[in-house]
Amino acid sequence: MKRILGIDFGMKRTGIAITDENNIIASGLTTVQTREVMAFLIKTVKEKNVGTLVLGEPKRLNMEDSHSSQNVRLFKEALDKQFPELSIVMMDERFTSKMAMQSLITGGVSKKKRQQKELIDEVSATIILQSYMSTL
Repeated sequence: MKRILGIDFGMKRTGIAITDENNIIASGLTTVQTREVMAFLIKTVKEKNVGTLVLGEPKRLNMEDSHSSQNVRLFKEALDKQFPELSIVMMDERFTSKMAMQSLITGGVSKKKRQQKELIDEVSATIILQSYMSTL
């Protein structure tokens, strides 16, 4: 079974999450610098047998585009060109950063560690991926 990869795209950092081999559990994989994300994805898609990419789609509460929507659309176009054989799905990412922070607090993660933006990005990618999986 092909895995599913979740992506929380940002201008500086991009959080990455992935499912297990049976597509039951979403887990944070890493956070990479956005300038290196395409090379990372090319390698990971092949090594991890990925069949679907789930990209967080930034929207405002009223469903209008956010300040980063255009950048995410451009990134999706680049993904479509690089991975024409993959299914690339957009998933609402509203509140994922807040939910990520709350899950870290609930999980007992120290305040110092919660201040690491890389961790928030990775957990946000996991939430995006888990949200997609719940729709299947």
